Amino acid sequence: MPVKIFGSAVYGVEAIPITIEVDISKGISKYFIVGLPDNAVKESMLRIESALTNSGLRMPRMKIVVNMAPADIRKEGSAYDLSIATGILADSGQIPSEEIGDYLIMGELSLDGQVQALRGALPISIQAKKDKFKGFILPQQNAREAAIVSGIDVYGISHISEIVDFFQNGIKPKPTIVDTRDEFYHAINNYDADFADVKGQENIKRSLEIAAAGGHNAILIGPPGAGKTMLAKRLPTILPPLNLHEALETTKIHSVAGKLSTTDALITRRPFRSPHHTVSDVALVGGGGNPQPGEISLAHNGVLFLDELPEFKRTVLEVMRQPLEERKVTIARARMSVEYPASFMLIAAMNPCPCGYYNHPEKECVCGPGVVQKYLSKVSGPLLDRIDLHVEVTPVNFDELSSERKAEKSEIVRERVIKAREMQTKRFEETENVYCNAQMSPQMVRAICKITDAGQILLKKAMEKLGLSARAYDRILKVARTIADLSESEQIGIEHLAEAIHFRSLDRENWAG
Repeated sequence: MPVKIFGSAVYGVEAIPITIEVDISKGISKYFIVGLPDNAVKESMLRIESALTNSGLRMPRMKIVVNMAPADIRKEGSAYDLSIATGILADSGQIPSEEIGDYLIMGELSLDGQVQALRGALPISIQAKKDKFKGFILPQQNAREAAIVSGIDVYGISHISEIVDFFQNGIKPKPTIVDTRDEFYHAINNYDADFADVKGQENIKRSLEIAAAGGHNAILIGPPGAGKTMLAKRLPTILPPLNLHEALETTKIHSVAGKLSTTDALITRRPFRSPHHTVSDVALVGGGGNPQPGEISLAHNGVLFLDELPEFKRTVLEVMRQPLEERKVTIARARMSVEYPASFMLIAAMNPCPCGYYNHPEKECVCGPGVVQKYLSKVSGPLLDRIDLHVEVTPVNFDELSSERKAEKSEIVRERVIKAREMQTKRFEETENVYCNAQMSPQMVRAICKITDAGQILLKKAMEKLGLSARAYDRILKVARTIADLSESEQIGIEHLAEAIHFRSLDRENWAG
């Protein structure tokens, strides 16, 4: 009689229950796996045979049929090894089959019977709880990750012999228990870097504080060695801490991508992803034959830092335009469509020209006529349109570098950012999918970012005198609203507008000649 075992398949960041039926019958010793398996699943029988034999267990020399349902969903990867092996042991009478259906069983097998780690343990554990399984048996390496989900027993095992002990001898390992809230709050503020490490650059720190407070994208433009990368890496330290929901959502993505270490049960700090400029468009936004999350999804609820922005391929930058607006990415295939969240802050850095010294206070630019403009034009207008803050970074002089004066710590800046975000949370509490000023639509900008007559005159003069483009108008109002929030002001004042106008360098017609 066929034995049923339960596993799971991960699509996007969600898990789908998979029923695995094993039937051993008389006939020529041959193995059949049906139900749309990929090559890794088909090869599992060879791994299972060696694992059972090398563990002192018996592989039946009979006809073995394995059915994986639903049959219209493609089964991929080696994580079904343990499920199929358990079914073979049960149907061949080596372990009792009565309790097997109460547990979800997943894991890859080595030839010596060792159980190897799998991807997506967290979404699988969440689905197992929804499906009311008694427990989840999986590799020991993934046990802490899966145990974040309360209300289901998680058993981490390291060898297939433990499956025999579990069902035959009643020797069950102690369930893995993780105190999610303790895990979350324990490391929520642990950062290796701090804004206080950066000497000088107070105006750049101010711009990043504004970016963090309003969720604005920013681009840092300056010569080599001015501190652009150093400042960008410290941005997560001033962002509001992840809440528990965001932490679980972020952990799910990293779990599916196989990016969680065995010691991490929960991601408690905002991600910071910094892909090299040789990255492909698939690696950035996600995809592949077996769709996987890309860098923009791994940066979900955190920061995506693109250093040397003009060096990225044009196609790579252009594929980010839609995710920047919709805060998600949909990967479509002939048989399926997978959606990954991608709500991230984009921080880009670039030199002002190929040699790096255009507008440098001391060094002379050696680029020829028109070269600077050509270099800047590598970044398209539609992409720049999605970047609210254009920040010019100048080198730090010797006096500031050698100064003993202590700079402001990240935790102090973060307190101001949190207060500003609280104002925005209250402002947008009745608006769906809008949580910060950067996410406002043009209609919302007109309704929320109202300015006085004096402010209108100032903005008009700035646009005429500095030659600002039309797209700068809404961006300036959004940033001014955030600056007013940092000042705990209900109204956008002239001083807030003046500071916001300062952050539109690349919109000036005379910038770079």
